[in-house]
Amino acid sequence: MTGTVPAPFTADDYAARMERAARQAAEAGLAGLLVAPGPDLVWLTGYTPTAVTERLTLLVLAAGRDPVLVVPALEAPDAARAPGAPAVTLRDWTDGKDPYAATAALLDTGGRFGVSDNAWALHLLGLQGTLPGTSYASLTEALPMLRAVKDAAELELLAAAGAAADAAFEEIREVAFAGRRESDVAADLAASLRRSGHSQVDFTIVASGPNGANPHHEVGDRVIERGDMVVLDFGGLKDGYGSDTSRTVHVGQPTDEERRVHDLVREAQEAGFRAVRPGAACQEVDRAARAVIADAGYGAYFIHRTGHGIGVTTHEPPYMIEGEEQPLVPGMCFSVEPGVYLPGRFGVRIEDIVTVTEDGGRRLNNTARDLVIVD
Repeated sequence: MTGTVPAPFTADDYAARMERAARQAAEAGLAGLLVAPGPDLVWLTGYTPTAVTERLTLLVLAAGRDPVLVVPALEAPDAARAPGAPAVTLRDWTDGKDPYAATAALLDTGGRFGVSDNAWALHLLGLQGTLPGTSYASLTEALPMLRAVKDAAELELLAAAGAAADAAFEEIREVAFAGRRESDVAADLAASLRRSGHSQVDFTIVASGPNGANPHHEVGDRVIERGDMVVLDFGGLKDGYGSDTSRTVHVGQPTDEERRVHDLVREAQEAGFRAVRPGAACQEVDRAARAVIADAGYGAYFIHRTGHGIGVTTHEPPYMIEGEEQPLVPGMCFSVEPGVYLPGRFGVRIEDIVTVTEDGGRRLNNTARDLVIVD
């Protein structure tokens, strides 16, 4: 798949993200944020250590203070080359020195800090031992919407990732299914994603026949048979941003019931999409999709939330689920993916990534939602 190369994020972009994160932390009553290697650090600074080890790497953010990135001395040259490095102060520490004492000097001794979810317990306990008056909350708990609202450049990257996943589906629908193992088709799908520009393939679910009743089926050696319904759920990262889409295909002609269930899920997916609008609560998207399936008598077979956020990871807040009252805001991106799963028989799921616009929603996946017949 060809296309223009996206413009890289600049140091100013990363500085603005760090400033916003520090401000939101203060508004949430936190003394600051402590961000370990992982998706939050990538989003805030563009820095990914070549290896994540027991050596402490930590970004310290607090309102009114310059961002500081604490890094091992042997990794400082790499950190200095990160695109967001001009917006941070690097503070390195050498082996044999105490990294927690070096970090503690940057923290309020009695403060409560938000900590990125993938921080190592080793490091958090080390900080607690050095500063016993501090307390901590997970970043997802403290600032769940930190990365939720995408700017124009991020939306462009997510749209490109969605288009690339669509291209992979158009390829996979033309391959042979009958008589081949699920793992064979999954390998074809992964290759298609890479050809479409994905640098990372996170999942390629190929769930045939009764395996389709398991939403997170692990691809296996089952041979796909003529007459099978097959759930395809696949995605990964392209230029640092995620794709995730699902389509359900049928090998040969479907039965009337299979077609009816597929039409039902398609109607539910459309209802969920039409519920997307600024100010609506996340749970309203779930309710709209779920009501269609429940009214048709299949409510017990829709066994997961309707959607999840997507960005620099393929799963992140916000979540389209009952009880989530977070209002939708233009720039949020998430999946709308209702399904029906009939144990021992078959499953159907249809999924698009959707972004909230000023007056509704826009799909980032645009392949056919009708039941596709494959060979």
